[in-house]
Amino acid sequence: MNNLLALPMYALHPPATRALMQAVVMLLAQHDTEAQPVWPDDLLALWRDDRLLLSQTCGYPLVSQLPAVQLVGTFHYQAPGCSGRNYRSWLVARNKQATLADFNGQRAVANSQDSHSGYNALRFVAALQGVTFSQLLLSGGHRQSLAALRDSQADIAAVDCVSWALLARYAPDELRDLHIIGETPAAPGLPLITAASASAARLERLRTALYQLVSDPAFRGVCDDNLISGFSPVQRDDYQDVLAWEQQAAALGVTRL
Repeated sequence: MNNLLALPMYALHPPATRALMQAVVMLLAQHDTEAQPVWPDDLLALWRDDRLLLSQTCGYPLVSQLPAVQLVGTFHYQAPGCSGRNYRSWLVARNKQATLADFNGQRAVANSQDSHSGYNALRFVAALQGVTFSQLLLSGGHRQSLAALRDSQADIAAVDCVSWALLARYAPDELRDLHIIGETPAAPGLPLITAASASAARLERLRTALYQLVSDPAFRGVCDDNLISGFSPVQRDDYQDVLAWEQQAAALGVTRL
């Protein structure tokens, strides 16, 4: 049975992501674990696949759609808005003088309804401030959400701060005329997961390989190219705040954007 490896969530500069995946494959091979890199079209199907060795998901699908997968850990990222294992979203708009309250009745764009950084986090901060939007556009990705803002198809978005930093490095033109006008609270970073059937020994091998990835000077360039600065194990309970934000928004009468 093939052991599937995919790191799709921050693949905004594919050469850097390919090099990262290859480094992980190499390190796992040192621990007698073969891995087959894949670029899946259907992420949810991959995350639920019994052949899954390692992938990166989002905290919102983790708590709402992936009850059985096992948690390996999360990377730390050297991006503004990150602190240790935590990250946040930037509130982004064309008008740099605006605040979230100015967008009451305006148009929002989100990457998808199962995104924590783009949807759940925006719903939470909007609910806290009593802001409602006249329209929601689902773009399919943070990159597409930024394009919708640039093209005046929407007025505000919440964009993962790591995605923003990667685009600032590799595609700065995609951020032109866009401004960070606020932020969401921090939450644990995107979880690295493995199949529900993974043994304790496999979990240990995965964590050992990822610790080596972030600490061995031989992989420093690969990590830097992906803005990775560290790794921490995590537990499912660490992501309960993601669900709590949904519940708190609902208690304020906001169940959807």
